[in-house]
Amino acid sequence: MSLNKRPAVRYEPMTAKTILNSVKAPSMPFDWSINPYRGCQHGCSFCYARSTHSFLGVDTDDTFQHHIFLKQQAPEVLRAQILKRLRGRKGISDLGQVAIGTATDPYQQIEGKARLTRGCLEVLAEFQIPVTITTRSPLILRDLDILQRLSSITVNVSISTLNPVIWRQFEPSTPSPAKRLDMVEQLRNAGVDAGVFAAPILPYITDDQAALEDLIRAVSAAGAQFVMPSYLRLSTQAVKVWFFQTLQRHYPRLIGDYARLYQASGSAPAEFRDPVMRRIETLLHRHGLQSRKGAARAPQMTIDSTSGKADANEKPVQLTLF
Repeated sequence: MSLNKRPAVRYEPMTAKTILNSVKAPSMPFDWSINPYRGCQHGCSFCYARSTHSFLGVDTDDTFQHHIFLKQQAPEVLRAQILKRLRGRKGISDLGQVAIGTATDPYQQIEGKARLTRGCLEVLAEFQIPVTITTRSPLILRDLDILQRLSSITVNVSISTLNPVIWRQFEPSTPSPAKRLDMVEQLRNAGVDAGVFAAPILPYITDDQAALEDLIRAVSAAGAQFVMPSYLRLSTQAVKVWFFQTLQRHYPRLIGDYARLYQASGSAPAEFRDPVMRRIETLLHRHGLQSRKGAARAPQMTIDSTSGKADANEKPVQLTLF
């Protein structure tokens, strides 16, 4: 077997009593989230959700990309939750906007067969619940018919760089930046509100003036309605270790610089970030784009509203391979 051959992806259904999860973090611009999958085939080296595998007793290394948990019957569980709320005094009036894809991409490759995200969207459209979706995948265009039936929908397309080398180094299994820009354009042409998460911005790699202007110019040309810029965050030790391994492989000269930036926190110091963010604001203004500061931080792990861990009601079940 070739040492460069990637391991086969393993899919494991899991039972979940809840799909619609309450989000208590005051920094998040939404109160409820849905994540039909755990683990993500995109395998981004900076993914903040990598640590969620540890809550299920699974390694947080490359297993996160090659062992995907599917929340079986997610649409049915979601409908049952909504109907239960409708029978209560509050109903669904307090749900506000439901965020899909806060931990893993709801349109990763397996969604093409499993259709769990599509099923959940059909339920949300049935009850006309406002939705926001974060994704890197043009697979979302398959579901334009449902998106257009929702009372309120915003799609956040994550694009961190236009550089093809950097893209492959840090996001090995994602659709190309060009395909994502085309996705933004097609969503806008279909009347769907769509903008870009310019995230994560990588210190010393994607934050120079020329790279930022190229990205913002392309995003503007694609018709994006807004941009949410955010610097790299390494929120847990597991995420930090995995990212530094990638950095060592491709940019060993930057190890010391990153160690200084992230030694005391999961975020780079404000004095490092702020000047670049001000330059980005200038570029956005120049290209006629709106910045959404309130949601500029990429969604963090919103798995459980009380402990931040995997829902205690979620349990792996008998293995099924697709």
